[in-house]
Amino acid sequence: MQSTRLNWRPTPKLIIGMLHSPPLPGSPRCVESMDQITAHVLRDAERLLEGGLGVLMLENLGDSPYFPGRVPDHTVAHMSVLATAVRQKFDVPLGINVLRNDGQAALAIAAAAGGLFVRVNVFCSARLCDQGLIEANAHDVLRTRRTLSAEQIAILADVDVKHSAPLAPRSLQHEIDDALQRGGADAIIVSGTATGDLTPADDLSQAVAASAGADVLVGSGVTADNVADYLKLAGGVIVGTSLKQDGIVTNPVDLQRVEELVAAVRSAT
Repeated sequence: MQSTRLNWRPTPKLIIGMLHSPPLPGSPRCVESMDQITAHVLRDAERLLEGGLGVLMLENLGDSPYFPGRVPDHTVAHMSVLATAVRQKFDVPLGINVLRNDGQAALAIAAAAGGLFVRVNVFCSARLCDQGLIEANAHDVLRTRRTLSAEQIAILADVDVKHSAPLAPRSLQHEIDDALQRGGADAIIVSGTATGDLTPADDLSQAVAASAGADVLVGSGVTADNVADYLKLAGGVIVGTSLKQDGIVTNPVDLQRVEELVAAVRSAT
């Protein structure tokens, strides 16, 4: 079930660099103005692109503690401002992830700003997270995409998503089957247990075998040292933490780390 929505990829393997926004206005840890937040995100985008990456994804990382479902209108508005600023300055593919699990907001932002994909953390099934019980939203996300006439926007769905636990044991095969066949996801994301944690090689191998040709992306733990190994199996990777100064997720992007990752990718492909 190979999606046509990911055929825009600029390279055979997708390397998606994360744009982690500082806390947005209205969130508990916000200390900056919207102008300062926008400048921060644009600086990170510039360094990711200067270092050789060609696909970005914007996420409201700084907004913890996160809402378990729909986020407030002001979060959607501020994320839309950031996404539009990125798209206006840099003509590159952009994805949106609205934490913790607002796939509808992500789709709306992507549609408004010209984004090409969204990430949804709990797309099918249900998970126990620090926000409590989070239930699947595939039914709403796909209907929102249809309402917006945004069928060109791809849905990247996590399975066994980080920072969560299942309500009952289920095989990765069943999780993937549900996300692709019943949920209608366009690609699958496999990650470790937390942000920056290594994605287990066994999980990645199982996911690729179960995906029936759909794209499988590595969602956490990607570094210059291991990206070549991941790309032997995965259709791409999403990388954030290892590209930050000192490898700390809340720090600015480090240009040298980006260049090292891109060099490793080029040597592998």
